[in-house]
Parts: sequence; structure tokens; C-alpha cells
Amino acid sequence: MGNLAILLLSLFPILLPSTTQNIERAFLQNDARMLHSLFPPQSHINISLPEPISFSDQVSNQQAYFLFQKIFSSYTTFEFYSENPPTSIEGKSAIIKTRWSFRDKKNQNQYVFNIFFYLIKLPSKAEGQTGETWKIIEIRAATI
Repeated sequence: MGNLAILLLSLFPILLPSTTQNIERAFLQNDARMLHSLFPPQSHINISLPEPISFSDQVSNQQAYFLFQKIFSSYTTFEFYSENPPTSIEGKSAIIKTRWSFRDKKNQNQYVFNIFFYLIKLPSKAEGQTGETWKIIEIRAATI
């Protein structure tokens, strides 16, 4: 079991660094466009966020973009970081656990969530690119 943990730790930087960094940047910069680029095209994303956001549904990638645009316009991020290694990684899927601290712009209340991003590896469709990219297919959060 120890060897498996070491293998997973050594693979994490190779497999997910740019995706993890892009998720972190999107939240730290309150940038829904950056987060949208990590959603699979023409697909749905399961999103479940507790109070104060109170949202749970399966939405298109475009609806998810508008949801996060609204969230980022209502809440300011103080802190966002991922916890290494991923909670689970199995070849073509991974779960990244993150911590998000943010403040409501209206009433200045502060909140902290653990957010879990479920990612899958999909063939890259970008022009001139080959290989695979990581895409977010589910976002679930719990209040700390």
C-alpha cells in the first residue's frame, strides 16, 4: 500500500499540474471564463454547493459558466488551494480536494468550503493539439 501511495504522489505533478493551477487561478481571480475552459464541451456538469450559495443541479457547461459568473460577482475569494495528493486517481479520472475561503460582498459574512472536483481525461480537441486534457465533470462542496 505504501508503494502505491508513493506512486500516486509521484504521478500527481505529471498528471494534473496545469489543471489544478487553472482551477486555483479561476477562483483566486474570480474568473468564470477560466473555469469554463475546464468544462467538457457540449456536456453537463453536476454542481452541488451549500449555503449561502444553495445550488444543486446538473447544468450545461454554458449554464455552469453563468452560475460561476454570478457566484464570483457576489463573493470575493480570500484563499483557495488544493490539497495534495488527489483524494482518488484511477487512470482517466481524479478527485481534487480544495479549500475555498470567501466573503459575501453584500453583508461581509465569511465562509469556508471544502470543494471536490471530479475530473476525467478526455481527448484534446484543440486545434493543433494531440493527447488528452483533464475536464471537470462534477463540483461538490461542503461547509467547514
